[in-house]
Amino acid sequence: MQLILAGDIGGTKTLLSLVQSNAQGFERLYDQRFASGDYATFEELLVEFMTLARSNLQNLPPLTSACFGIAGPVSDRRSQLTNLGWVIESDRLAEVLGISESSKVNLINDFVAVGYGILGLKPEDLCTLQGGKAKTHAPMAVIGAGTGLGEAYLTWGGDRYEVNATEGGHTDFAPRNALEIELLQYLLKHHHRASVERVVSGLGIVTIYEFLCDRQGTTSLLVDGGAIAEAALTQSDPLAMQTMEIFVSAYAAEAGNLALKLIPNGGLYIAGGIAPKILPLLQESNFLEILKFKGRVSPILSDIPIHVVLNPEVGLIGAMIYAHESA
Repeated sequence: MQLILAGDIGGTKTLLSLVQSNAQGFERLYDQRFASGDYATFEELLVEFMTLARSNLQNLPPLTSACFGIAGPVSDRRSQLTNLGWVIESDRLAEVLGISESSKVNLINDFVAVGYGILGLKPEDLCTLQGGKAKTHAPMAVIGAGTGLGEAYLTWGGDRYEVNATEGGHTDFAPRNALEIELLQYLLKHHHRASVERVVSGLGIVTIYEFLCDRQGTTSLLVDGGAIAEAALTQSDPLAMQTMEIFVSAYAAEAGNLALKLIPNGGLYIAGGIAPKILPLLQESNFLEILKFKGRVSPILSDIPIHVVLNPEVGLIGAMIYAHESA
C-alpha cells in the first residue's frame, strides 16, 4: 500500500488529494480545493492541507510519494507559476511533507498531468465523437483549450505509456479562408506574431469577438469567454454565435493538424476546460468534418478514435498516476 499526495496547481485554484494506492487502483481518502491567491506560498497551503487531513483521518502512515501538476514551466525540479509568483521546489516540498527521498516528489507541467490522466479515465469520463479503430500501444494525442492551448502526446515505452510535452499551442495560426485572413491581420496589429493559442483558447474567444465587433464598427458588449460561449449556446447574441463558429472551426483544424502529425491511432483526446462546456457545438457543428478536412490524406484520420474529456479532474488523476509510478 502507498500513501500518495497528488495536486493540480493553478494560479486561480489548487486541488489536492490524499490517495491510497494498491494493486486494485486508487482510493481517495481526503480532498480539498483552495483559492491559490489566498496563500503567500504553496508550502503554506500544503501545511494547512496536511493539518486538515490528519485531523480528519486517524493514524495516517507517512507519505510514500507526491506529484503536482503545475500551470507553468518546470525545469530542474523547480517551477514558478506565471500568474501567481509562487516558487515551488521538489526538495523543499519533500522536507515539508516528511518524504525522505526527494526524488519521490515530482513536479510536472499541468498538461503532462492531463496526458497521464487520460490513462486513468472511465468510459463515463469521455464523450466519443468518432469511434474509429483503436490500435493497441499506438500513439495517443491530447489537445486542450482553456486559458491557453495545451498539446501533448503519449508513446508506448514497452511496459507503459510515457507522456511527451510540447509547445504546440505556440505554433503559427494558419488561416484557411478570407475571414480568418482578416482575423490574422487583426492579430498582427496587436501582437508581434499570431500563434494558434491567440485564437484557440479562452482569451482567443474574447479576441475573436472583439475582432468581429471591430469589423462591424460596434461596441464589444461581452468581455468574458464564458459569457460569449453561453450567449452562443442560447443563441442570444449573433456575434457571439459567429465567434464560436470561428472558434470551433479553428479548434477542429488545429486538432486535425496535431492528429496528422502524430497519427494517434490510440486515440485523440480533446481536454481542457472549454470543450465540455460547449459540447453541443462540437457535436452539432461540422467539427469532425473540419478536423478531417486534410486533402488527399483525409482518410488517414477516419480510423482515429476521437474523444472529448468530460472529467474536470483529469490533471489530478494524472498526478496520482505519475506519483504511483515514481514511488
